[in-house]
Amino acid sequence: MGPGGDARDNEADQSARPGPVSRHASGGAVGAARHLGPLHGMPLWLKAVTGVVALVLVAAIVFGGFWFFRLQNNISKSPLNAGGENTEAAGNDATGRLQILILGSDTRDGKNAEYGTADDSTGYGKSDVMMLMDISEDNKRVNVISFPRDLLVDIPDCKDKKTGRDYPARTGVMINEAMSEAGIGCAVDTVNKLTGMQVDHFMMADFNAVKELSNAVGGVEVCISDAVYDPDSRLRLPAGTSSVQGDMALAFLRTRHAFADGGDLGRIKAQQGFLSSLTRKIKDEGTLSDPARMLKIADVVTQNLTVDEGLASVPTLLTIGNRLKDIDISKVAFVAVPTTPAPVDPNRLVIAEPAGAQLFSALRKNVDLTDPNAPTTPSPSDTASPSPAPTETATPAPPYNKAIQPVTVANGSGVNGRAQEIVQALVAGGFTQTGQFLAQPVTKTAVYYGNGFADVAADVAALLGIPATLMIPAPGVSGVQVYVGSDFTTGTAYGAGAGGGTAPALPKDIVNQTAGDKVCQQANPELIVRK
Repeated sequence: MGPGGDARDNEADQSARPGPVSRHASGGAVGAARHLGPLHGMPLWLKAVTGVVALVLVAAIVFGGFWFFRLQNNISKSPLNAGGENTEAAGNDATGRLQILILGSDTRDGKNAEYGTADDSTGYGKSDVMMLMDISEDNKRVNVISFPRDLLVDIPDCKDKKTGRDYPARTGVMINEAMSEAGIGCAVDTVNKLTGMQVDHFMMADFNAVKELSNAVGGVEVCISDAVYDPDSRLRLPAGTSSVQGDMALAFLRTRHAFADGGDLGRIKAQQGFLSSLTRKIKDEGTLSDPARMLKIADVVTQNLTVDEGLASVPTLLTIGNRLKDIDISKVAFVAVPTTPAPVDPNRLVIAEPAGAQLFSALRKNVDLTDPNAPTTPSPSDTASPSPAPTETATPAPPYNKAIQPVTVANGSGVNGRAQEIVQALVAGGFTQTGQFLAQPVTKTAVYYGNGFADVAADVAALLGIPATLMIPAPGVSGVQVYVGSDFTTGTAYGAGAGGGTAPALPKDIVNQTAGDKVCQQANPELIVRK
């Protein structure tokens, strides 16, 4: 046979021959057919679709991982507190009521150097802006409470967690200095002490963050009554509505002289107007529901943001952002803490009482500031008695010395000499360290008390027949203050029907505006540009 026949014979013999070689060959053939058969028979279009889907999935995983790590690495963090102890459990970021302190730093480091030198911002810097954002548990309301930077407050003992250095408590210090020595946590502790609330998180941004965010959203509309130029902040705007971004947006938020009478309160209203406009734009354009735009904004914000450890994760930030996206803008209330010129310096401010204590009490009780008459669900701390009765197993607290407890009487009744009558009743009851002064007229009597004076306030209220529902914690008060209203104009016993068992009403017009309001700022007459 020829060579071709020999080859065929050999092939036949090998395929028929038992043994390992034959089994390996036939097994290999069967194996290839078993694994590749279905794919080999797959239509070409289905192969293409399968490949594209696999490619998209891989790309999505890579893209998601890239952005997660990018955003996570952008975030800077700092301790939430500087020595102050939390009095309640932290809020649930997904479902609980949250208080977030928002700070604007005046630091001149890095990209902020063009706004001054390092000498303009010592230590950790000062808070150029301070706002407390309060998100309701049901995600239906947000309160934004602004604190003027010129507000004089008491700063508690603080410890710099980075250096371990302790800083003693200070009295009558501008609130914007709270974080300059011991860090952001000291600002948080100061706000906790001032309001009687507990901040769950903080966010601090610098000058550059404002510029970049305003650029990322394509500008923010603001309105002013007249053309104005402020040489200090370099703000220059025509009368009416303008869209500001970058340096001009920053100048609008930073200017201390362009609005109203050139003071801090006009500046606060302008900042609130800016944030209202920003909120409307983000909501109207569906930014919070647009992943691409949200990634762009998140990238910008996180590069210029410092947060506490509990907030220093992308999922947590997204969780909070998701809670805000469906809130009605008419329920985003912007409020300024009620203030009055400080007695020691008319260029500084102190909290105006009783309005300040009424606001903080309403916040603690979760009152809807846009509709104070709406039903509320008080927190456990507000429904509890200010001076809980000791149980059988509790050790009774040692009695205090009434003669050394500071008790003042503020006469807001509108009746001359009313405070003296109340003082006489207090002295007769053993409270001999008393004082009195004429105050702004109020309709409701209340007993305000500072930290550590709840038991004294309870006894003062009982002495005068004032119900416990009219006792209000006020961290800004030193000792106890009886604020006499027009419902207590005679006698030294309040009487069962005097107050109706209700807490003092909120001050009128406590809400400056909601995010749904379009407000035009009043220009400072001294900086108006005349043609």
